[in-house]
Amino acid sequence: MRLAAFNVENLFDRIKAFNDENPDTHREVLNAFNELNQLYERTNYTASNKRRILKLMDELGILKDDEGPFVWLRKIRGKLVVRPRQGPVRVVANGREDWVGWCELKTARVKEKAIDMTARVIRDMAPDILALVEVESRPVLTEFHDLIYKPLAGDSFRHMMVIDGNDRRGIDVGLLARDGFTIPSMRSHVDEILGNGRKVFSRDCPEYILETPGGNKIAILPNHFKSKYGGNSPTSQAKRLAQATFTAQYYNRLISEGIENVVILGDLNDTPDSDELRPLFDTDLKEITNHPEFTEFEFNANTQDRGIGTFGTGADSKKIDYIFLSPALWEKVTKGGLFRKGCWTASHRWEMYDELTKPLYAASDHHGIWVDLDID
Repeated sequence: MRLAAFNVENLFDRIKAFNDENPDTHREVLNAFNELNQLYERTNYTASNKRRILKLMDELGILKDDEGPFVWLRKIRGKLVVRPRQGPVRVVANGREDWVGWCELKTARVKEKAIDMTARVIRDMAPDILALVEVESRPVLTEFHDLIYKPLAGDSFRHMMVIDGNDRRGIDVGLLARDGFTIPSMRSHVDEILGNGRKVFSRDCPEYILETPGGNKIAILPNHFKSKYGGNSPTSQAKRLAQATFTAQYYNRLISEGIENVVILGDLNDTPDSDELRPLFDTDLKEITNHPEFTEFEFNANTQDRGIGTFGTGADSKKIDYIFLSPALWEKVTKGGLFRKGCWTASHRWEMYDELTKPLYAASDHHGIWVDLDID
C-alpha cells in the first residue's frame, strides 16, 4: 500500500498573486496582506498604526478604491477610511471596535497546464491513500477527479473527502482513497480553542479511520500548520506549536484506544529542528525521511543536501512536508521517497515533465512525499 501527501496549492482557483510571472510579487503581496490584517485587529490604532495602514493599503492598490489588482477591502459595518475628492485618504477608525471588515486575497483560475500537471503528479506518484493540502472544497475535488484526473490517469479513487476548515480562503485538507478501502469514521477538530479564545487549527486536523482491503484499521490525520508567510512572528510560532501539541495529543489518544496504525502527514510549515514541531518528535512517532528505506530523492544535480527538501529548491532547509508513522507502521515500511517532476526547478536539480516549461505550469511549489507499507 502506498501512502502519500501533496500540497496542490489549490486545484482550480488559487491566490491571484501566485499567477503573476514575477515571483517577488507573491512574497510582496502576501507580506503586505498579512501585516495589514494584523494591524486591523489592533484594539487601538495609534498615529503610527494609521500611517502604516495607509502605506500598506497603497502598496496593495486599495487606498483609493476597495478593489486592488490582488486584494479586496471587505467592509461589513462601520468605516475604516474616508476618501475625500480632494485631499489625502484618512483612517477614521480608532480601533477594531469601530468597524468590521478585513483585507481579502483575490483568486484567479489556475493555468490549465498546471491543473493537468497536478493530475499527472497524482497519477505517477500512484498512491492508494493520498492526503491533499490546499483543496478548495469537496465539490471542487470531485470535479477535479472526475473531469481532469480520471480521463488522464485512466483510473479513479473511490473516496474523496474534505471537511471545511477555519481558513476563510477555502484552503482545506482532503483525503483520497482507492476502491477496497472504507472510512468507518471521521472526526473534525475545527472547533478546538486555545486559552485566548482563538481556534487552534488554521484549517483542521481531521481524523479519518480507514479500513484497508485486508481488514486492518489505520488512522490518517492530514494537516496544514500555520504558514510563515508575512514573517515568522512569535504569534505564528505559538500557533504552530499549539497545532503540533494538539495533534500529538490526538495521536496519543488513538494509541491508547488500541489503534496501532496511525499516520500524521501533510504540510507542517516548519523544519525538523524547530521548537514548534518538537511535540510531534517527542512522541514515539517516526518521520519517514529518517527511515533507511527512504531512498527515492530524484535529485540530478550534485548537492551536499541529503535530498529531503520538500519545497521550492528542494534543499534540506526546505523540508516542511512530512509523513509521521506510529511504531507499528514504521516496521512495515518497504520504501519511501519524494516525487519532484511536477515542481519547477530553474537549476535542473531534478527531472521535470517536458511540458513544464514555465514556473506557472508547475503543479505546486511543493514536492510529493510517499511511503510504501507492507500492509493488506
